[in-house]
Amino acid sequence: MTYVIEHGWTTPSRLAQEFGLTAAAIRRHLGYLRNAGLVTVRPQPMVARSGAGRPAQQYAATARGRDSVAHAYDALAIDAVETLRRIGGEAAVVSFFEARFAAVEARFAERMASRPELTEAEALSQVLTEDGFMAGVLPIGQGEQLCQHNCPYPAVAQRFPEFCAAETAVFSRLLQSHVQRLATIAHGDGVCTTNIPFPVTKENT
Repeated sequence: MTYVIEHGWTTPSRLAQEFGLTAAAIRRHLGYLRNAGLVTVRPQPMVARSGAGRPAQQYAATARGRDSVAHAYDALAIDAVETLRRIGGEAAVVSFFEARFAAVEARFAERMASRPELTEAEALSQVLTEDGFMAGVLPIGQGEQLCQHNCPYPAVAQRFPEFCAAETAVFSRLLQSHVQRLATIAHGDGVCTTNIPFPVTKENT
């Protein structure tokens, strides 16, 4: 479950290679997890397939599956932030989350400097994925959408809306766009979706 949560959509063959088991054994494990409502399944997208034949199935964690692994960690994290609020007030909580995303800003700047061919949204999605958010960018009619298929801190984000507010502010600053949150895992959605109106691409020099 931890591997599936951290890596997002994955196949039985990939899991078998990772854990040194047969694909058949892995499929049995995944069957139990699916029956328990801990994982969901879909056919492997066409762009990810190699060769002909029946498409492989991909598995990802459901909200219930994420909760089954993260419950103890979330309880500790919530207690820590609640204690911070009691000691320093609301401003301390906001400052804590802003400091958390300051690291994202720093690595974003490094990524843009080392990979000038990337757009701001692409660089941000890469940095977020490295932090466990499993992010990607999709084109839409008048802009792009940043999709985060996992939240490493769902219970914290649900209890403290300041977390998502700080994250959204960072997105807007880095992408130089008035971004809009359309859905969040913290509110029970399957994915965190952020609308990014054009222009967001890096200008050619």
